[in-house]
This record gives sequence, structure tokens and C-alpha cells, in this order.
Amino acid sequence: MPQIRIDNIQMTYTDSGAGPPVVLLHGYPFNRSLWTEQIEELSEAHRVVAPDLRGFGESDSFENVATMDRMAQDVFLLMEALGISTAAVGGLSMGGYVALAFYRQFSTRVRSLILSDTRSQADTEDGKQTREKQAKQILAEGMAGIVDSMLPKLLTPETVSKRPELVKRIRDMMLKTKPAGASAALLGMAARDDQTELLARIAVPTLILVGRDDAITPVEDSEKMHREIKGSSLVVIENAGHVSNLERSDQFNKELIQFLRA
Repeated sequence: MPQIRIDNIQMTYTDSGAGPPVVLLHGYPFNRSLWTEQIEELSEAHRVVAPDLRGFGESDSFENVATMDRMAQDVFLLMEALGISTAAVGGLSMGGYVALAFYRQFSTRVRSLILSDTRSQADTEDGKQTREKQAKQILAEGMAGIVDSMLPKLLTPETVSKRPELVKRIRDMMLKTKPAGASAALLGMAARDDQTELLARIAVPTLILVGRDDAITPVEDSEKMHREIKGSSLVVIENAGHVSNLERSDQFNKELIQFLRA
């Protein structure tokens, strides 16, 4: 996979297909392979770029705290290096936080937005404390200590019981995440700005997708964004949890393609 020097890190990314660019940003604690099914489908008509965000996958990280603004700046620099002036920018979960931070800083570079299984509001105080505690645990014990407790929150019970290959894929992806990168991202998410006031200023076509059974960023969070972003589209994906793009990739891809064509 190609690598490029971005600011103070070496960033790895996928660059596939040709056509109007689409930039896809993965969630925590994953990497760019989260988007494999979407890259395969979209690259038939689009240039799809999916980076390993700072500290994840094969990309470097040197900070104790990796903020969403810093990750958004990395994406901007990657687009600059690849000659991409504007793109459809999409993110799932933490990737959605980065996408909103990107829009706030670089709105003229966004042709359209895709927000999946994410939210605009900042963490509560309890949420911040949980992330800080988890960051310390990861640095002390590695990723294994949190993976099994996270899995039931990411997937529906049906997926956990009937799709062991998908459970293994997600589990392996999480276990491969570097503890230092995961910890830095957790602290960055805890410190992120509340983007709710930004929503009313979003002036590009926006698609919001969420799994009906998402326990981490529930449907109500997506409905709130839908109400605030003028002209946005909301799709609730049935029988899917927090990683709706993997649990129901066929429907997810269909919605993405229709949105990008429009």
C-alpha cells in the first residue's frame, strides 16, 4: 500500500479507482480495511481514498493526544499531496468526528458529507472519564483487555451468534491496533469540540446512516443531526449495530451509490 509523509508521520492509505473522489475515514479502534467492501463497490465509478488515520493501521503516531482537528489536518494534507481539490468526505464513528472537524476547517474542500454511526455532540463528563480510564488501561495491558468488552456494543446479538467470520475480522482488526495510537485517539475524542452548532451551517449534500441497533451512537443522535443539517438525508439500517457498513454492507453500499450519483 502507498505511504506518504504527512506533517510528522508516515501515513498509509488506499487509493483505488478513478472518477469523482471519495475520502473514507475509519472509526476507532479500526483501520482503513474497515472500508474494504465500500472501496470495492465505489471504485467502479469513483476514486476512493481511505487512509489509516494517525496512530492506526500502518500510520505513525507520536503524540500522547491525537485530536480530531489534527486528524482532519492530516486528511487535508493527504488530499493536497494527491491533487484532490474537493471530495465527498465520509466517516464512521470517530471518522465522523474527523469529518465534521474537517468540514469546520476546510469546508470549501468538501463536495458532500457522509456521516455514519456518529454524533455531533461532545462527550459528557462521564464519557470523558471513561475514555481516559480506557486509555490508561490500554497502555498498561494492550488492546486485548478492551476488545471482548467492546464487541457486543459494536454488533447486533444476531451477528455475534451467527456470523463468526465477521466477528473474527473485527476482533483481529482491533487487536492489531497499536496501544499508543488507540490511547492518543481516546484522549483526542474525549477532548473534541461539540460540533452541534456547526450542523446548521453545513451547506453541502449530506447523507446520514445509522444502524437501528447502534448502542454507541443511537438513532436519536443521527435524527438530531438530520434535523439540524438542512436538506440532509437520513437512512436507518435495520438489523445493524455500530459498524453498519460491515453488518449490512449491501444496503450501506446501495445508499452510498445512490447518494453519490445524485
